[in-house]
Amino acid sequence: MSQPVHERADATRNRRAILKAAEDLLAEHGFEHVSLDKVAAAAGVGKGTVFRRFGNRTGLLRALLEERALVLGEAIADGPPPLGPEAPAEVRLPAFLDALAELAAGNIVLLAAHERACAEDKYTDPTYLRWHAHITNLLTHSHPELDVDFVAHTLLGMFDADLVRHITDNGGPARLTTSVRSLATALLPPPTAPGP
Repeated sequence: MSQPVHERADATRNRRAILKAAEDLLAEHGFEHVSLDKVAAAAGVGKGTVFRRFGNRTGLLRALLEERALVLGEAIADGPPPLGPEAPAEVRLPAFLDALAELAAGNIVLLAAHERACAEDKYTDPTYLRWHAHITNLLTHSHPELDVDFVAHTLLGMFDADLVRHITDNGGPARLTTSVRSLATALLPPPTAPGP
């Protein structure tokens, strides 16, 4: 059995510096000013290092969003209830939507930039696919009578960056969380009772 590949210390340091530089440029100047050249200069590495690691700006923004979503991903994979696998699906889904609302509200600029960079292949983005698969799995257990694929896309549509910005600018993160939870509750029928 092969051993997991461990990243060299300098590669880890470069990766962190690149992601931090991209995040800073995004926050200070917006999506248009995040280029591989500028990120490399701000991170103190060569452009080739950024290109080899991330490929292009889309890859860089995907990696940055994945980094932000890492804690949530770990929580749903093997964390404690209500997010973790020991909780029932009907408890996990609202908890996941709450956590996603918190993540979205705290990363609006990144979310907007990520959406622009991935606009042509949004539904094949790795983070989107992971979240969609998680919701689909939960809905399959709690609401198997639904078109769970469509409902998962609909729920994730509530985290459109422009909508998140509009709602949080007019009521704060708490309004987003409450609104998402209310809409999900209205959209979903009561969970199907387990069979005998």
